[in-house]
Amino acid sequence: MGLVLWIAPLIAVALSQFAKKARTLHAISIGVSLVMLVLAGYCTHAVMVAGELTYTIFNGLFLIDSLSIIILDIVTVIYFLTSIYAIGYLQEEVRHGKISSEKLRLYYMLMYVFLFAMVVALTVSNIGIIWVAIEATTLASAFLVGFQNDHNSLEAAWKYIIICSVGIAITLVGIIFLHLSSVDVIQSGDALKWNVLLSEAKHLDEPVLRFAFIFILIGFGTKAGLAPMHTWLPDAHSQAPSPISALLSGVLLNSAMYAIIRCLTIVNKNSGDSQFAGRLMIGFGLLSVLTAAIFILSQKDYKRLLAYSSIEHMGIIALAMGLFTPLSIFAGLLHMMNHSLTKSMLFLASGNILQKYNAREISKIQGLLKTLPITGTVFLLGLLAISGTPPFSIFGSEVNVFISVFNADQAGLGIVLILLLAIIFAGIAATLFRVFFGSADAGQVQPGETNLPGALAICVLLIAIVVTGLYLPDGLKDLFIAARQIVLGG
Repeated sequence: MGLVLWIAPLIAVALSQFAKKARTLHAISIGVSLVMLVLAGYCTHAVMVAGELTYTIFNGLFLIDSLSIIILDIVTVIYFLTSIYAIGYLQEEVRHGKISSEKLRLYYMLMYVFLFAMVVALTVSNIGIIWVAIEATTLASAFLVGFQNDHNSLEAAWKYIIICSVGIAITLVGIIFLHLSSVDVIQSGDALKWNVLLSEAKHLDEPVLRFAFIFILIGFGTKAGLAPMHTWLPDAHSQAPSPISALLSGVLLNSAMYAIIRCLTIVNKNSGDSQFAGRLMIGFGLLSVLTAAIFILSQKDYKRLLAYSSIEHMGIIALAMGLFTPLSIFAGLLHMMNHSLTKSMLFLASGNILQKYNAREISKIQGLLKTLPITGTVFLLGLLAISGTPPFSIFGSEVNVFISVFNADQAGLGIVLILLLAIIFAGIAATLFRVFFGSADAGQVQPGETNLPGALAICVLLIAIVVTGLYLPDGLKDLFIAARQIVLGG
């Protein structure tokens, strides 16, 4: 059943070739997203029962454990809700002549390839194949970033593909060194399998392995949006169609961070000391939060502001992983889920705002609560959530990160982190909160939601971040605990 996760997006590509009507393309998207959601649920149950899900086919290449299933579940949930949202969003784009029926087909086909590549990256045991899959996500999503085919979107697409391709080339150098560290220890057929590398970690060549990690962190860190390799992210996330922005920020960044975490676990188990890799992770993480704090204060485009917020939260996750304590790892993994749900919700809401006002500039948005009552309310609450206010889920994971920092006797780091997050909160409040008040020009903007399926999707995400902020179900908690044990080298 798990292998159908690979097949479903490819079948959708084939079916889209023969679809002649927009409603058929929408139906295929909903059907595939629902199938993948059910399959991910099956895989989750199998992992919770057996610890991992694997098949002997392809020499055990297909492998899912607690760590990968958490991120895979995030992918399928966000994709399902995004596919619902995309119906109304794309219909509105077609109605205004921004997308033709032929481009609509191309949009869906590229998205299925993008989805296929992400699923492969999360369900294989070979780090080399993970590298190939993450590069494939760049190739597919670059066309989606430039989908509007105007000057700004094409510039963002080129910047995205050039910077991320350089990053992925750097990663390849790291993977070569990773292989060299295991030449005398692991048979060539298993040399790049992360589970084999982890089991033999203590016997790998430590200097070569550390050298490999530096390249892998910089390379995959480029795709994860860590500063100073982040420069593609604000342009790409702001110019892409809003459903794609939600997938880029809520899903793609996690896939790159997942690859870094796999390698981090191997390096730390090799030496029995997390200081080398941990300091690198904490350094890049703190720099990312600092970068976000600086640029959020000066943003005039609300989608770019949300993109810089993604850099902030990937930095928090990297910092938590770098601390490498049981609490920090649990908090970091939980923050991956919380950020994905919240940021996807905000990007989807921003798409409704963009279609209603036809403007990205914050100064041109007024009276949002009156013009878009559902979207405006969700956007307001989402901004509070992404800023780390209770009772939303990000508050809980951030508090756990703070506690883990101080428990690790890193009081200075904790104080700096809290100050930076306070600056970011103030920047978001001062920059964006004014869009909710005042009154829009009635001659140009008529009140009312134009994307009711989209409004339903973002409300579901809002409910999810409120519920998980108040209560984490035992089954989900057990899954995170099992994933934490894997990251710790168990």
